[in-house]
Amino acid sequence: MQTMRLGSSDLEVSRLCLGTMNFGWTATEAESFAVLDAFLEAGGNFIDTANIYSRWLPGNKGGESEEIIGRWVKDRGVRDRVVIATKVRGRMWPGPDGEGLHPKHIKYAVNGSLKRLQVDTIDLYQAHWFDENTPIEETLGAFDELRQAGKVRFFGVSNYPPDRLRAALEASKRDPSLPKVESLQPHHSLVHRKEWEEELQRICLEENLGVIPYSPLASGFLTGKYTKDGPQVESQRARTVKQYFNEGGWAVVDALREIAGSHGVAPAAVALAWTLAQAGITAPIVGANSAAQLADQLPALSLALSAGELSALNAASQPFLDDGTAHPGR
Repeated sequence: MQTMRLGSSDLEVSRLCLGTMNFGWTATEAESFAVLDAFLEAGGNFIDTANIYSRWLPGNKGGESEEIIGRWVKDRGVRDRVVIATKVRGRMWPGPDGEGLHPKHIKYAVNGSLKRLQVDTIDLYQAHWFDENTPIEETLGAFDELRQAGKVRFFGVSNYPPDRLRAALEASKRDPSLPKVESLQPHHSLVHRKEWEEELQRICLEENLGVIPYSPLASGFLTGKYTKDGPQVESQRARTVKQYFNEGGWAVVDALREIAGSHGVAPAAVALAWTLAQAGITAPIVGANSAAQLADQLPALSLALSAGELSALNAASQPFLDDGTAHPGR
């Protein structure tokens, strides 16, 4: 699998990043191990998680995904072969310091992640989303302490709007002792274009940030497994997928199916190949509940879409860039 430098860090990461929000939720530990094995065998080395995964499931406490990854890394003896990214911000315990990006929460939360992942150092530690109650300088100061302690190597942010991203970048320019943000994890796909492409893309290119977009397959919608006249979706993630069941969404899926058919690949591979072709993208975050699902996505790495095919996909998804949505339908 091809690799690319993440921003201006020295992390060399695979062009696909394995997302693990589903580990301990829609994928059992055995299924998660199979996906991790298949990803590593395919040459992938970049694994993304978060400490809150999957706290929302009844009976879970948060950190289940990190625990599964930690047991896999230890069992397979592959720590030197993987780049591990996790996130901090969400609520992990009761009380006023149980969430946020203030130093007290960060310093306690990182120790929990290290223990669950069974590693000494986290390669990329990301602010899951911004904290309006904590000055960015305090957050970066805490990150710097973690860096000096050898607990974290580099830092990134996720779900940051342009003004918050600029503030974080400017803070480290004013005070060189504060660590620079090396990456952004935005929400971006053929049916969710405006958020990143409108302004964040330009900032990332100007500042040489690594970009690892999440949900590039729109929670499975862009895999082509849903049809306009098919049965109603019944799954744990149905609400997320149904938002794309409209005129614009089906037009994008139709374009994906046509291009996929001409290349003999799954629509998911075409959707990911489009993402990989966008300026500034380092590694889309992909997810899978099985090795078979992952196998449908891997051909994206060798799929070179023609100018005409890229143009067709851009045209079909234009409503999602113009106004962030598409015309309502079923």
